[in-house]
Amino acid sequence: MRRTIAIAVLLAVLLVLNIFIGSVPLSPSAVCDALLGAPGVPTVAHNIIWKSRLPQALTAMMAGAGLAVSGLQMQTVFRNPLAGPTVLGISNGASLGVALVVLLSGALGGQALSSLGLAGEMATTAAAILGALVVMALILALSARVRSGVTLLIMGVMIGYVANALIGVLKFFSIEEDVRTFVVWGLGSFSRVSPQRMPPFLSAMTALLALSLPLSKSLNVLLLGENYARNLGLNVRSARAQAILSSGILCAVVTAYCGPITFLGLAVPHICRGLLRTSDHRRLLPACMMAGGAMALLCNLLARMPHMEGALPVNSVTALIGAPVVCWVLMKR
Repeated sequence: MRRTIAIAVLLAVLLVLNIFIGSVPLSPSAVCDALLGAPGVPTVAHNIIWKSRLPQALTAMMAGAGLAVSGLQMQTVFRNPLAGPTVLGISNGASLGVALVVLLSGALGGQALSSLGLAGEMATTAAAILGALVVMALILALSARVRSGVTLLIMGVMIGYVANALIGVLKFFSIEEDVRTFVVWGLGSFSRVSPQRMPPFLSAMTALLALSLPLSKSLNVLLLGENYARNLGLNVRSARAQAILSSGILCAVVTAYCGPITFLGLAVPHICRGLLRTSDHRRLLPACMMAGGAMALLCNLLARMPHMEGALPVNSVTALIGAPVVCWVLMKR
């Protein structure tokens, strides 16, 4: 219990630091005045806090929580410590959806999607969600016919390879500006969720995370093995499909709004298991939500340190933090 409270405190501290620290230095008093709406606050400071830092911090927190829960569910369903939210090719499906919209917009319409502003962002988000849902529907259809989790896992990896191959073909026939836009999207960023797009993102993530909590009981039973779970009266196929559906939608929404964010969903569940020393999902799910949010906030903070022009790609920072954790898992297991 103490370690869970410590994770919650760390999450709160990192959330505050993300609001007070950024690439543009602001005094603590200026940040507080901007947050409280005090009179006489410079417009620049108000815009930095309310249009940049606060949306980024909330986006990072919710995206990290969603990816961590998604990774925990995948590792439990497939009983594989190296499974993550991208293992079934769902994020690749989202990337393919974005590629179809972004790379074909210039080739067919003669105008880059990046030049359309908010309309282009909404089209990209919709394409990512649609692409992820198509792949997820295919995975769910396969899970109803394939009994082996390993076989389903391999099929998901193959679907991801096919999606990446199609993306490569689209890149070859696309104009340079569209290819650059797609590559930048693929680097991942928590700054893409503008204040106007924040309410639907936060609402969707809150609802999805809340719906994942009731799955803790069936996930605990799945840890015992499929045969033992059937003897206890659990419908293994239904439980597996529910977990895949929950994990897939979480991954799809995060990828649609932030781009493909790697390593968070793979590393955070192992960190929580090591800290809490338990496999009980009634404790792991809430802990992963908070730890995932904290890890994403830490990566976002490192990506935009003070006096640094621009921001580092989030995927580069998450890989630098997550890769050592994966190596540790390989060494231990």
